[in-house]
Amino acid sequence: MRLLRHPRMEKATVSSSEMELFGGPLRYDSGWSKHEYSRLDLTLWGALKSLPFLIGRTVALAWRTDRRSLITVGVTEVGQGIAAAVKLVAINAVFDGGTLTSDQVKAIRLPHEELSEYAFLETRDAVQRLRPVDGQIMLAAYRARLGNTATAHLADGRHLFDVPALDRHDVHVRYRPLWDSPFNRAPVPERLAVQQAWAWCFVPDGRVVLVADPGPRGALPMLPGGTVEMTVRSPEVSLHREAAEEAQHTLNDPVRLGWVLDEAGEVFGGVGPSARLRLAARVTGIGPAAVDLATGRPFARLLATPAQAAALLGWGSPGARQAQLAAETAQERWALPVARPAAIEEFRAEGMRLS
Repeated sequence: MRLLRHPRMEKATVSSSEMELFGGPLRYDSGWSKHEYSRLDLTLWGALKSLPFLIGRTVALAWRTDRRSLITVGVTEVGQGIAAAVKLVAINAVFDGGTLTSDQVKAIRLPHEELSEYAFLETRDAVQRLRPVDGQIMLAAYRARLGNTATAHLADGRHLFDVPALDRHDVHVRYRPLWDSPFNRAPVPERLAVQQAWAWCFVPDGRVVLVADPGPRGALPMLPGGTVEMTVRSPEVSLHREAAEEAQHTLNDPVRLGWVLDEAGEVFGGVGPSARLRLAARVTGIGPAAVDLATGRPFARLLATPAQAAALLGWGSPGARQAQLAAETAQERWALPVARPAAIEEFRAEGMRLS
């Protein structure tokens, strides 16, 4: 059995501090609402209005009563507030780790019982496997590298300041690592039909034009140009038409750089071997943005250095060599300068006139 008894309350001695702060004894057996002189008729707005006075009055009384305790409590509360605020802010830094070589890829070893496999994915596929905010961070970091836009400052995966062109149009890179067909500098043999023609189109400062076709999974960049119609058979004529329709550009003096063999002729449904022509041309004018007649969508019109364009096209080392050839041709033929490293830009919607 357990003995229970009712305690007998002694009459409490009221200190001067209790009288000042509570108007009577500090009663541990009662809530604040039962203390003498407690104000329970305050509304929310009334409490907010009286809060500065109450805090000031309490601090003044505590300062006169026990300054050391007041300072200790104040520092503690401020520290707890700062700690709570820091917990609400998470700062992630994503750095450019460069590109792994084939030897580095072979040297990858996964920790046992933690990871079972790894894979290299295009950004369009990788973003589908990540949380939305992580996917946005990954894309922003990757595009900052490709677009040379320096540090990207994000909050919840969204840009805090001006949104770069690659992010604004949701540009992705479609990698073609097996795009290793030899680039032929000789004229196209008569037995091969030219079914596609794309051009490195240069503006006066040495940069080139890219167009990005928007789609449900993002926009893919490409050079101006496209399919050579069966009824035209002139790659240069088709190039002028495609550049005008896709990018609203006028071109001058196109020159052939070389061609790549398409063994299957996939453009026309597998008709057999054909040639995909690469040219260089000088841009003389840029008209207002318009809807592409073939797709019914307006293309994004981007301005990049040849090296940036090669990276965005996803052609690997062959693409980088082709970009260098195009830049050298532009320097020799039109006396254009070497493009300086710069952030990828978008042409103004109203267009511009070039000399």
